[in-house]
Amino acid sequence: MYGPAGDRRRPAPCAARPGRAVTVERDAPADRDERLDAALTSIVRRCGASAGGIYLLPATEPVLHLAVLRGMPAEFITPWIRVPLTAPLPVTEAVRDRRLIWCGSQQDFARRYPRAALAFPYHFALAAAPVRRRERLLGALLLLWPGDHPARASRREQDLIAAACDELGRLLAEADLAGHPVTPPSRPRVLPVRLPTAALPADAASAFAERLPGGSCALDLNGRITYLSSGACALLGARRERLIGALPWQALPWLDGPEYEDRYRAAVVTRRPTEFTALRPPGRWLSFRLYPDSDGTSIRITPAGRGPAPDPTSTRPQPPPASRAGQLYQIMHLAAALTEAVSVNDVIDLVAAQILPAFDAQGLALLSADAGRLHVTGYRGYPREAIERFNDTPLRAHQTPTVDALTSGLPGFFGSPQELVRVYPDVPLVTGKQAWAVLPLITSGRPVGCCLLAYDQPHRFAVDERTVLTSLAGLLAQALERARLYDAKLGLARELQQALLPHTLPPVPGLEIASRYSPATRGMDVGGDFYDVIRLGEGAAAAVIGDVQGHNASAAALMGQVRTAVHAASGAPPDQVLARANRLLCDLDPGLFTTCLYVHLDLEGGRALLADAGHPPPLLRAPGRRTRAVDLVPGPPLGIDPDARYPVAEIPLVPGTLLLLYTDGLVESPGVEIDHAIAAVAEQVDRAEDAEPDRITDELVGRARAAGERADDIATLLLRVTGAG
Repeated sequence: MYGPAGDRRRPAPCAARPGRAVTVERDAPADRDERLDAALTSIVRRCGASAGGIYLLPATEPVLHLAVLRGMPAEFITPWIRVPLTAPLPVTEAVRDRRLIWCGSQQDFARRYPRAALAFPYHFALAAAPVRRRERLLGALLLLWPGDHPARASRREQDLIAAACDELGRLLAEADLAGHPVTPPSRPRVLPVRLPTAALPADAASAFAERLPGGSCALDLNGRITYLSSGACALLGARRERLIGALPWQALPWLDGPEYEDRYRAAVVTRRPTEFTALRPPGRWLSFRLYPDSDGTSIRITPAGRGPAPDPTSTRPQPPPASRAGQLYQIMHLAAALTEAVSVNDVIDLVAAQILPAFDAQGLALLSADAGRLHVTGYRGYPREAIERFNDTPLRAHQTPTVDALTSGLPGFFGSPQELVRVYPDVPLVTGKQAWAVLPLITSGRPVGCCLLAYDQPHRFAVDERTVLTSLAGLLAQALERARLYDAKLGLARELQQALLPHTLPPVPGLEIASRYSPATRGMDVGGDFYDVIRLGEGAAAAVIGDVQGHNASAAALMGQVRTAVHAASGAPPDQVLARANRLLCDLDPGLFTTCLYVHLDLEGGRALLADAGHPPPLLRAPGRRTRAVDLVPGPPLGIDPDARYPVAEIPLVPGTLLLLYTDGLVESPGVEIDHAIAAVAEQVDRAEDAEPDRITDELVGRARAAGERADDIATLLLRVTGAG
C-alpha cells in the first residue's frame, strides 16, 4: 500500500477542430483523441447545446468513463466521471435501455434522479443517448442546454442526437477495427468552446474595460482569472500578478465561501447572468455580476454600499475558509448514494467511483477489523501482490499507519514517502504510491475498519481537505457496518436456499435435462424459486417448478417445505399433488403464497399431464413445429384457498419434443407485457433449433441477465424427449 510512485502518464489535451468533417485514418492512431474531440465540438454546435460529453464503455467492465467534456469544468460533474452501468443516472439508463433519455427541466431531473440532483442543483435541460455500432454498445453521449430550453426535445433535436450517436459509433468502431481503439483517459479532457467571432484587438478591449466605472474581470471555463482591469484590482485589494491564472475563491480568502463558488457554477450551467454581494474585510461590500457564455464568464465588480451589519457582540475570530461548493455537494451526493448501498461491494464501488476522482487519488484500500486482525475487504489501483502483503494484519503487530489509525481513532495524512518513513521507518515501500490518507472507520465508538487513499504523486493535504475526508470517513463507517450485517444475513439465506435446491437432478432414461438458477441482480434478499425432477419408476417421472412469494430467508425456508410436500405426493395425479401441497400450506399459514407447475411425464405412454397453481405456462416445441405456450387453465397459487381445484391438461410427448419450465424472472421486465416477453423467449428457443439443452438454457438465462437489473430470481428446467429409454 506504500511506496515510491512509478511513471503515470496522462494524455495531453488535444485542440479540437470545430466544423471539420470527422474521418478515420487507419494509419494515424495518435489522432484518435483529436478526432473524438472534433466530433464532440461539431455535435455541441449542431445541437445548439451549452455543454456536452462523451462516455466510453470498455469491453472489459460495465462502467462508463467520461473521456471528453466541453462547455464546463470536469469538477462540476466529478461524481459522474466514472459510473457503473447500474447507477441511477441518465447516461447509464440510456445505455441500459438503449434509448434517448430526456430531462426537460431541473425539476424533472430531480424527480427522476434525486441523488444526482443533490450534487447538481441548477436549471438546465439534458439529453443522454447510447452510442453503439449495430448491437455493440460503445458508450454514451451527454448534452446540456440552459434552463430556458423548452421542456420537450424537438423532432429536429432528436434526429440530430440520433445522427450524432451514429457518427460517434462509426468513429469508435472504425478506430477499433484499425487496431487503435479509443480508450478512456485517466482524467477526462476538458475542451474550450471557441466559436468564430469578430473580436476587438486586445489593446482596444483592454482600453474599453479600463474606461468603465468599477472593475472588470474575466474567467475562463475552468474559473481561472484571465483578465483584470486596474479598477478590479483596486476593489479586490490585490495585485494583478497575484490573481491572473488563479481561482478567485482560492486567491481571495474572503471569497472562499461555498455560496460564492455556487453562484459561479450556476452561471456556467444555466448560461444566465448571476449576481452576489460579498464583504471584503474589514468592512467594504462589493457587488459581483456574472455574465457567462460558452467560452467563459465576464464579471462586473462595483461597490455595493452598506451590507448587513456585523454582530458587534461576536468575539469569534475570523473563521477558516469554508469547504468549497464542489466538496459540499460531493459529501451530499456520497451520503445519498451510501443510503442505497446494501453490500460491502456496493460501498467499495461507490468509494472508488466518487471519492477517488473527487480528491484526485489513484489508489484505495478498504480494510475491516475482525477477530483482532485487519482484512482487506476491497481495493482499487493496487496490484494484487501488493495487497496480499497487507492482508490479515494483526492489530497487535508492529506499528503501521492503518493499525495506528484504527486503534487510536485518529486519521493520518502523509504527503510524501519521507513523511511516512519519518513516522513509520519499518513500513515497506513496495506499492509505487507517494502520498496517503489513512482514515479510521468508527461507528458508535467501535472501530469497524480503515480506509486508505493513495496518490501517485506527492500531495499536500490542506486543512479543509483533511476535514472533508474525516467527515467522509464517518459516513463510510456507518455504511460499511450496515453492509457487513447485510452480507452476513444474505450469506446465511443463500446457504439455506442452496441447501434446499437439488445439487444434481436424477437421470431419467428417455429424457435430456438441463436446469439453471440465477439470483436477482437487484434486491436485498434471496428468493424462493425452486425446481426438481422426481423419478417415478420405469418410464415415468415428474418435473416441478415453483416460486415462493417474497425475497428473504422465510421464502427460502417455505420453498423447502413446498418441495417436501410435492415429493411426498408425487406419483399421484397432478391435480392431487397440488391439492395436497396447497392444504399443507394453508394449514401452516406462513403468510406467503406459492406458484407451482407440476408435470407428470408418462414416457412409455407418450404423454404429459400438467397442473398449474398460478404459475407462468410452460413452452412446448413439438418436432417440426414452432415453440408455443401450453394452453392451461391455472388454479390459484398454493396457500390461499384450502378447497382450490387444479385442472389437468394433457400434451403429447414424442421423440424430439422440448418442454421448458421457468419462473417469472425469465420473462418479467419493466414496461414489457408478459405475453410479448413469453413470445420473445419462444422465438429464442426456435432460433436455438437442435442445440444441446445446456446451451439453450445458458443462452436463455444469459439474455435475461444482459437485459439489465432484475429484481427477481430466474429458475429454468428444460426437458427434451429422446425416446432412447
